[in-house]
Amino acid sequence: MSDSLKIENLHASVEGNEILKGLTLEIPKGEVHAIMGPNGSGKSTLSKVLAGNEEYDVSEGTVKMDGVDLLDLEVDERSREGFFLAFQYPHEIPGVSNANFLRAALQARLPKGEEIDAVAFYKTMYEKMDALQMDRKFTGRSVNDGFSGGEKKRNEILQMMMLEPKYAVLDETDSGLDIDALKIVAEGVNRMRGPERGFLVITHYQRLLDYIVPDVVHVMVDGQIVKSGGKELAHELEEKGYDWVTEELAVA
Repeated sequence: MSDSLKIENLHASVEGNEILKGLTLEIPKGEVHAIMGPNGSGKSTLSKVLAGNEEYDVSEGTVKMDGVDLLDLEVDERSREGFFLAFQYPHEIPGVSNANFLRAALQARLPKGEEIDAVAFYKTMYEKMDALQMDRKFTGRSVNDGFSGGEKKRNEILQMMMLEPKYAVLDETDSGLDIDALKIVAEGVNRMRGPERGFLVITHYQRLLDYIVPDVVHVMVDGQIVKSGGKELAHELEEKGYDWVTEELAVA
């Protein structure tokens, strides 16, 4: 069994419009990979397809997570198997408190008959909230309901820290964050880095990668990965723009 999230020749469309056009990418455990690319290149589509969004039709290709066929699993099964997506625009769930939401998600991962230890649950949750500089009163508030953009993003990272997934995809987590919130969110992600977990960070801007330093940077254009390199590639993109990559492709 391969300890990686392995995507091969992935084709996906929405309403008959093909967006992913043979995308191939592998994220081993213990590594942070970043995808950058212009608007409309398919970055967010990739995250939604991996999470199981039913609006997207996969016509070809495979996605294996530690050898398990991710595309054969329902959305909740993917989550329980160890996949996590931090949304670009986190959903609000009125009437469901953060504490109850997290407790239900963790309970769903336990073997039948086992129950969560309430004392240990709250102790762990409070520790992680403190690390994210979140007011503990947020445990009683409905999930993301009335939260600011920065509060929603911290709440996404709290969910990730509590669920401890095998692979986490962060879809433009830096969107809408000021510099202080960005640093806090990045620190939460960095606390989760380790040999047992892989990350895919999707972003438009190099600034996030100053705080979540990637092992590999990929450039996505027109539904495919067209260039990969080290963290210095993000700085080149910031300096030269995406036209630099497309011009290189045209010459090649």
